Amino acid sequence: MAALAVSGFLFTRRAKLLVDLVRLGKPSDRSGRLPQRTRNEVEIVLGQRKLLQRLVPGLIHAAIFWGFLVLFPTILIAMIGAVDRDATLPWLGHQGWFALVVDVFAVLVLVGVLGAVYIRKVQRPARFAGSHLGEADLILALIAGIVTTLLLWHAARIALGLNEWPAGWSPVSNALSGLFGDNSATEVAERAFVWAHVVIILSFLAYLPHSKHLHIATAAVNVFFGRTTPPGRLEPLRFDGPEEEMRFGAGTVPDLTWKQTLDTFSCTECGRCQDVCPAWTTGKELSPKLLIMALRDQVFEEGPPLVRGAEGFEPAPLVPGAVSDNVVWDCVTCGACVRECPVSIEHVDHIVDLRRHLVMMDSRFPSEAEPMLRDVERASNPWGKAQSERADWAQELGVRVLEPGDPAPEVLYWVGCAASFDERARTAAQSTAKLLLAAGVDFAILGPRESCTGDPARRMGNEYLFQAHAEQNVGTLNEAGVTKIVASCPHCFNTLGNEYGDFGGDYEVVHHTELLAGLVREGRLRTDGDAGTVTYHDSCYLARHNDVLADPRELVEAVGQPIEMKRSGKRTFCCGAGGAHMWMEERAGKINDERAREAAETGAQTLAVACPFCTVMLDDGVRQRGDELRVVDVSTLLAESLDSAGERPSGPPGA
Repeated sequence: MAALAVSGFLFTRRAKLLVDLVRLGKPSDRSGRLPQRTRNEVEIVLGQRKLLQRLVPGLIHAAIFWGFLVLFPTILIAMIGAVDRDATLPWLGHQGWFALVVDVFAVLVLVGVLGAVYIRKVQRPARFAGSHLGEADLILALIAGIVTTLLLWHAARIALGLNEWPAGWSPVSNALSGLFGDNSATEVAERAFVWAHVVIILSFLAYLPHSKHLHIATAAVNVFFGRTTPPGRLEPLRFDGPEEEMRFGAGTVPDLTWKQTLDTFSCTECGRCQDVCPAWTTGKELSPKLLIMALRDQVFEEGPPLVRGAEGFEPAPLVPGAVSDNVVWDCVTCGACVRECPVSIEHVDHIVDLRRHLVMMDSRFPSEAEPMLRDVERASNPWGKAQSERADWAQELGVRVLEPGDPAPEVLYWVGCAASFDERARTAAQSTAKLLLAAGVDFAILGPRESCTGDPARRMGNEYLFQAHAEQNVGTLNEAGVTKIVASCPHCFNTLGNEYGDFGGDYEVVHHTELLAGLVREGRLRTDGDAGTVTYHDSCYLARHNDVLADPRELVEAVGQPIEMKRSGKRTFCCGAGGAHMWMEERAGKINDERAREAAETGAQTLAVACPFCTVMLDDGVRQRGDELRVVDVSTLLAESLDSAGERPSGPPGA
């Protein structure tokens, strides 16, 4: 009882501090959507779905995790048996089937521990760089000690005839019982094993909340309160409340939301996020794992005096206190880390909040991004071009420009800044318009009334500038009576569909590949399928953030012979333009060069994209490498296929 009291006291004292640290965080609304949250608990926590994305390491972890769930009643049985050798749990302690289950899962846990040791000590994958490997070794040793002493205790009880269950139901323990005789030495061993088992468990309990394996206690909670909104949506800041309640990102530990604090407690240090991060892969400072670990360290260092309300204590800035400026600006917001994380840590939200504080409070950001922010604010587009030039690309196509008071079209084509002003991206807008005209779709564009959605400013951290454009665009769209929007740019697509709802903009938003694929399926567009071999690059904001995977591939199949890249679909590799990096200098290796290399290695003749940013970045990468690979939007491939099939686009409907 004394051991239990000491262990319980140490655990409870630490747990209270952790709860106080979470309560110190700023509000974050994670209410509602109970069915989805429950499903996440079942799939991600109990089912280990995200861990099983990497089959072998996933099975190893699942064996240990499921083993401890099944073996939990044996903790109570052992504590009862330690106090009274002849007592056990009523009913369950006498069941042969349970004894069999215990033996099976105890062995599975041991196999899992051995597998984990092999991966960490023999394979040594790079994703563990920077993790607390010594703590992991200790935890694995404790786990091995728990199940080993359990099996040996059961074996000694069988040898002494003390087993309450039929011995034949526990084949492993029964086999091990042959190591013992029915004598006083075995009686001593039986007591030693049960007490060793209990002491290791209580030591584990006391150590757990102080270690990196804190995630055992917090992961399920973190998953339950994880994001249930679309992955591409950022939580808006509110600037219309009392000044003391306003939040401008995360500058110090008290600025973190309670969910962000819980995120730091939940990190398993597995490095899966680091392994898929395009910034880390290309030699930059950013590691999503090390970022979360560094924030956790600062929370643990500064949290206790903050909780106590220590007089005169001033928390240090998170940047550069926990992480450097380079770490914050290396991120391309591709979301690969978030998708890979087995405990639903929201790395991108952390990084954007750090950026928000640097930009809006400290006016500190990469100098090369300043012209972009200035142009978005003054000219309503990152290129700094006159708004009167927005529809120049469409002048010879007969595309209707929606004027104030005009009836709303069936579909509004949101062209976006890149396709309006960048020469290479403009081709995709012209192709899309030609295809919509050929299919007889009733559509129009806003022309000069279309403004930047604010995506680059928001990902850069200038939330105020983003919201100004969001409110302006929502006002324009609502006044025009728009209900359905097609967007060529995945960033515009994501912002219009997932983020404008927070500002009164409720529209049906589709990507141009979705609309065009539907027109092909309906027979309104016919192709000759003569584009040769084509490898398709999934845009992060289209595939990973918004689950648009099948439609672009349907278009590729309609025009040529598709070849998949190694990293594709939701596990695509970024082009390097996200997170406002289209307008920032890139340090170390170039992400677009790495992606261009992967595309070239497929041997395809054409690299198809569905994003204007990807068009520019990957075309630059291909040119830099000198590959003979054409980079082109899928809409252009489709338009060319129609042309060669003799289906020339007609004029606008009713012309």
